[in-house]
Order: sequence, then C-alpha cells, then structure tokens
Amino acid sequence: MRNKTFARQLAWTQGGFYLLTGIWPILHMKSFERVSGPKEDHWLVKTVGALLAVTGGALLRSARSGKVPKDLQALAAAQALALSAVDVIYSTKGRISKIYLLDAATELLLIRGWLACQARRV
Repeated sequence: MRNKTFARQLAWTQGGFYLLTGIWPILHMKSFERVSGPKEDHWLVKTVGALLAVTGGALLRSARSGKVPKDLQALAAAQALALSAVDVIYSTKGRISKIYLLDAATELLLIRGWLACQARRV
C-alpha cells in the first residue's frame, strides 16, 4: 500500500509541474522568456508546452483516481528522460539558457522516483 501512495504522490508532483510549466508560455510568453531566455519560435514553445500540459493532466487524473498504471509510469519516466537530455545537451552547447540545467535536475529526480516505483512493482 505504501508503494502505491508513493506512485500516486509522484504522479501528483510531476503532473502539477508539467501542467503549470506547460501552460506558462501559452498564457504569458513574456514572463516565460524572462526566466528561460528569448525564443525564436513561439509556436514551437507553445506546442511543447501544450504537450507537457496534456501529460500533466493525465498524471493528475491518474493520481486523483488513486491508480497510476505501469504504462503511465513508464511514459512519465521516459518524458522526463527526454526533457533532461535536451536540457543538458543544449544548455551545455549554449543553445538554451543554463537555467534549463535546473529543469534537468528536477527531471532526473522524477526519473529516480519512477525507477523506484518500478523496482517496488508499484
């Protein structure tokens, strides 16, 4: 039972994080760019934001129901891995702001949590 509670809490955490960070550039690009640096293609930033918000919504819905299926856990971990890879690669190349390294650290913590759930067979 304790392991299911951990998966549910992780889904709440990642779901909320993705929903909020996903809708932020959609609702207020100016403040988003103030924190994350200027962007050339606002449509692309908003598209990625919308996709993050969708994943966030799915995680929140699952957490609310109390059931976080293995497939959703795997998707959450894989998305966090993809985002952290992009954050590290492009911030170290100077293509995006170094602030994205903070996002990478957050994503890596989420991956660690989902791996712990898998190891416990939650």
